[in-house]
Amino acid sequence: MRKIFIGILFFGTLSLSAQYGTLNEILNRLEERKGINQHLETENIDNKKFVFIKDAEDHTERDFIVIKGNQATYVEVFDDKATGESSSNVFTGDIVRKKNIVSLRADKLENKKVPMPVTKTLLLTKQKDILYLIDVNTKDRWIDEASYSKKK
Repeated sequence: MRKIFIGILFFGTLSLSAQYGTLNEILNRLEERKGINQHLETENIDNKKFVFIKDAEDHTERDFIVIKGNQATYVEVFDDKATGESSSNVFTGDIVRKKNIVSLRADKLENKKVPMPVTKTLLLTKQKDILYLIDVNTKDRWIDEASYSKKK
C-alpha cells in the first residue's frame, strides 16, 4: 500500500512539473509576442538598419531607421503606383535608449532644421532571433534589415 501511495505521488509530481513546463513555455511565447518582460538592455543596436514597408492603394511607403551610436537617420521613400515616380525625405537626429525603449527625434530635414521634428517612441523586442522595433503609438513593426535579408 505504501509503495502504491509513493508511486502515485511520484507520477503526480512528474505530471505537474510537465504541465508547469508547458504552461511556462506558452506564457513565455505570449510575452515575447507582446514584447514585454524581455531583457534586451545588452542587445547592441549600433549600426543597425530597421525597415518598415506600408502598401496603400495609390502608393507604397518604405521607411528606414539607421542607428549609429546615439545618432539616427530616418528615411521616407514614397513610390507612386500610377506614375512610377519616387520621392524621399531624409531626416537626421538623435536617439535615446532606456532599457527596451528607443526614442527617436529627427529634427533636420536634409541638414536644415525643421520646426516640428519627427518623433517616434519604439519598443525593442526580439522574436525568434529577429530584432524588431514596435512603434508604441501606431503598433507598426520595424524589422532589422540584417534579419530580413538573411540567407535561409
